[in-house]
Amino acid sequence: MLQRVKALNLFIDDVYNDKKIFKDNVIPRELVFNSPYYLKECDGFSPKHKAWSNISGIDLIRNINGDFLVLEDNLRVPSGISYMLENRMVMRDVFPELFTRYKVSDIHQYPNKLYNCMLECIPKKTKDPHMCVLTPGRANSAYFEHRFLSEQMGIALVEGKDLFVEKDVVYMKTVRGKLKVDCIYRRLDDTFLDPKTFFKGSLIGVPGLFKAWRKGNVGILNAPGTGIADDKAIYSYVDKMIVYYLGEQPKIQQVETLLCSEKVHREHVIENISKFVVKPTNGSGGNGILIGPHASKKNREAMKKNILKNPRNYIAQPLEILSTTPTITDNSIEPRHLDLRPFILSGKSTWVTTGGLTRVALKKGSTIVNSSQGGGSKDTMIIDM
Repeated sequence: MLQRVKALNLFIDDVYNDKKIFKDNVIPRELVFNSPYYLKECDGFSPKHKAWSNISGIDLIRNINGDFLVLEDNLRVPSGISYMLENRMVMRDVFPELFTRYKVSDIHQYPNKLYNCMLECIPKKTKDPHMCVLTPGRANSAYFEHRFLSEQMGIALVEGKDLFVEKDVVYMKTVRGKLKVDCIYRRLDDTFLDPKTFFKGSLIGVPGLFKAWRKGNVGILNAPGTGIADDKAIYSYVDKMIVYYLGEQPKIQQVETLLCSEKVHREHVIENISKFVVKPTNGSGGNGILIGPHASKKNREAMKKNILKNPRNYIAQPLEILSTTPTITDNSIEPRHLDLRPFILSGKSTWVTTGGLTRVALKKGSTIVNSSQGGGSKDTMIIDM
């Protein structure tokens, strides 16, 4: 996971600065610059330590052959860490004997690691740094996590209306007056961060925040523009990025991916759509996915039309049969498919959770594990030998 995130951070910095990767023909220019996540406003800028994706969630699966594969990279605003921590708390309370019998690797240092990561990413040294978590508000599906992490780190949870920018410096409104903010863990999408720079109608962003970030007056985790490495079309080139930037072979392989933007791939997918899982390149939460082997003829035909209308927006992968875990159902214990999302923190140093969020498809036979699609989660224990 370290290997993958290091390469992706170097790739993002390269896109917005040197652009060597295009000169060396490692990845097509148009694939990146046509991505909805590419922000031309970030050109010519690098965050501290060139760490763009400070919090990354990499989804792993184990297929029918027992091989571990990377299924997806989540580098914009990955969620789920709070569920990983809460699951462990529950397991400790319900099955304490497991933790006395076995040497289970700890995961509860995550909030401290995240706090230190935020400190490392403050652009300018200060004796008394102030940090906060920026949330869209209570209506957001991950609000529990925003509040949980802010409490665990002992920093403020704020909404856009709680912050303002003055002379390119970000301040927080408090009962004692304004308080300078040095680093923000944002849980808003890029285009909602700053109505002056991006979506003008954003009511949850902070006017002037982007300029303050570019001026080096505040750190933002994850950095705006990180989403280009979250694009599922870019995912197909990560193995090449690892070789190009690190001079190493990938330690964990990824799922074979066909780009519908390429004519040969597109025609093959259209002709054999019943054998593929088709995903929107800018999708998340399991939305818009077609699982060909299980889809109706009507849905397959509709997807074909979508691909032909906008091929850049789709990729296709063979259906990997995910491994299963025993799961308590209404009447018995049955197998359910799952994946694992370890979390990686990147600042001056890089750190990987000794465990992760195990997501489980609670519907029988389903391979969609996303919580927004009815999935559940489990604790994953790493045993120290």
